[in-house]
Amino acid sequence: MASTTPAPYVVEDCGPNLQLFSDGTVIRFEDYNILPPPVLPPALSTVQWKDVVYDAGRGLKLRVYRPPAATVAGEKLPVLVYFHGGGYVIGSFEMDNFHACCLRLAHELPAVVLSADYRLAPEHRLPAAHDDAATAMSWVRDQAVASGDAADPWLEESADFGRVFVSGDSAGAGIVHHVALRLGSGQIAVDPARVAGCALLFPYFGGEERTRSEAEYPPGPFLTLPFSDQGWRLALPRGATRDHPLANPFGPESPAMDAVALPPLLVVVAQLDLLRDRDVDYAARLRAMGKQVEMVEFEGQHHGFFAVEPLGDAGSELVRVVRRFVYGNGGDAAAAAAAASK
Repeated sequence: MASTTPAPYVVEDCGPNLQLFSDGTVIRFEDYNILPPPVLPPALSTVQWKDVVYDAGRGLKLRVYRPPAATVAGEKLPVLVYFHGGGYVIGSFEMDNFHACCLRLAHELPAVVLSADYRLAPEHRLPAAHDDAATAMSWVRDQAVASGDAADPWLEESADFGRVFVSGDSAGAGIVHHVALRLGSGQIAVDPARVAGCALLFPYFGGEERTRSEAEYPPGPFLTLPFSDQGWRLALPRGATRDHPLANPFGPESPAMDAVALPPLLVVVAQLDLLRDRDVDYAARLRAMGKQVEMVEFEGQHHGFFAVEPLGDAGSELVRVVRRFVYGNGGDAAAAAAAASK
């Protein structure tokens, strides 16, 4: 007798990226880099980089970037832990554009940059990515006290673990928010390393109620409202809405942050981003709680502009904004935003 079980069918089609079938099977397409690869200037070829395993059990790696020897001679540099974007569904530190972003940050801040991969949805739904970020931060803590064969020689020579910053773009910035929450609530311990600040670049947040920018802004070149909604359907626990605390920092079930000791935050916002109003509201609410938050808005820019054009003028200004935040020289956020719009 022939089986009456229907053949698996596609329930989520992410175009050139992946397909989710009704039986839970996921097919990923190997080449889903839809961004034009940047042409790197010769100066960035002086940055050394290598891949290191930070979670052997899951086979997760991070890419270590170290500026030229002349830059690090005689002094140790801040450490910037970076999480890439991709809606929690796609992306890797290996993608050309994320690689270029980290080369620039390492060379121009300067800093030792640690660009970490994490598990992707829908095979690994949230909070898997946040848990992996916590593991990466624990690896940083371990390196701060490591010696002998256990110590990475580049970090031992060049990294100032008293000045660790955590950054990321889009979904990576969402990861940074949850890292900050876990740090502030004592769920992650990094002592004797010290997280001196967190930089969230156009963070990917969600919510059931549409904001004005979601309802009125035209779709950006690399983020549309349907794609954003689809990303949350694939990333959140099954059955969860976009008001889940993993998506909406201020949803009805999200934990209060008033008493959480967050590190200083830099929030970078893109004016033409569908998520612009969520990001502005995030910064404003935290400021109202007394948190130390600097917000810089880039006029005329869309979501993810740094990864889309790592070597563009707006990307150059973003690197300068992050450099002021990391080195704490009191740069004027308003002037930076004005310069970014030119």
